[in-house]
Amino acid sequence: MKLTPWICFCPAFSICKAHGHNYLVVAESNCKFYSRPEFRPSAFSVLPPAFVGYSRTKEVPNCQCIESSHFRNANFISLFLALHGTVAEAVKAQVTISLQDQDGKPVPLYSMTTEFVNFSETKNWGYPQFMKRQALEESEYLTDDCFTVRFDVTVMKDVHTVETPFLVVLPSDMHQHFGHLLSSKEGTDVKFRVGRKTFSAHRLVLSMRSPSTSTNVICINDKEAEVFDALLTFMYTDTLPEMKEQEESAMAQHLLVAADRYNLERLKLICEDKLCKHIDTNSAATILSLAEQHNCHGLKDACFAFLSSSSTLDAVMETDGFEYLTSSCPRVLKELVSKVVPR
Repeated sequence: MKLTPWICFCPAFSICKAHGHNYLVVAESNCKFYSRPEFRPSAFSVLPPAFVGYSRTKEVPNCQCIESSHFRNANFISLFLALHGTVAEAVKAQVTISLQDQDGKPVPLYSMTTEFVNFSETKNWGYPQFMKRQALEESEYLTDDCFTVRFDVTVMKDVHTVETPFLVVLPSDMHQHFGHLLSSKEGTDVKFRVGRKTFSAHRLVLSMRSPSTSTNVICINDKEAEVFDALLTFMYTDTLPEMKEQEESAMAQHLLVAADRYNLERLKLICEDKLCKHIDTNSAATILSLAEQHNCHGLKDACFAFLSSSSTLDAVMETDGFEYLTSSCPRVLKELVSKVVPR
């Protein structure tokens, strides 16, 4: 049995590039399939998924196009997945569909994950209003009339599926609506000047998240534009943008300071959690200083645990961060010594 280009079932991901987004293009040459090492082919063979632009039409030969004026959903980008073939039981799978930015990273505002859904010959799954066409055309994600979407698909194997439910409750997409409100700048009534860059926002949204906005134009001199952009995105969507692994620690430190300043407790905890995973010899003293200055008790305990070895402490004492810790947080230094040095 085969799976049509509409869907692939396996613990893997596929990337599709759509050229000429004004048309429905089913062209396998524009798709690449990547299988994880632990995946072993079983009863299913996998075909690379292809875009199903604005309709549910299945009878479209490869490399042929249908003008978008014929589609019923012309104002939206619509994506659907379907199973092709005969199956004794429905196949249960979960899929994450995400628009990719120019660096190949998922765009949080346009990333959707289904529940585990039963697929059969007569039942497909998808998003008829995945993204507004105008939003795509005005975004930075469309370059040379080309955009990219990633599919992460996971199949639940060797499970006796129950009868397909009459309906499936979709996960909340409120963050996408607020994210679009931020990116569209419609109705904005407050501006933030961060360095040479200006950010527009909505006072009502910000006041619900933080009470620290009181004037029409706010100058912020102690933040980098990239950090403030991530902060603003979180305030609207409750999510953070994707970060490169080598940048995550520095970004988390900056965002923790901002979260403490603007009383964003959840963001502060997220940053603490990220920093707990980045404690090493070079960063331990700096992170401990940050934890002490911003009352991050869990992060502070994680630093103490890392420094519990005398050999580790000796190595950390040679870093510039330890010199700063000594001058800025003498009290925590005494606490550290009392915990580590044997009596």
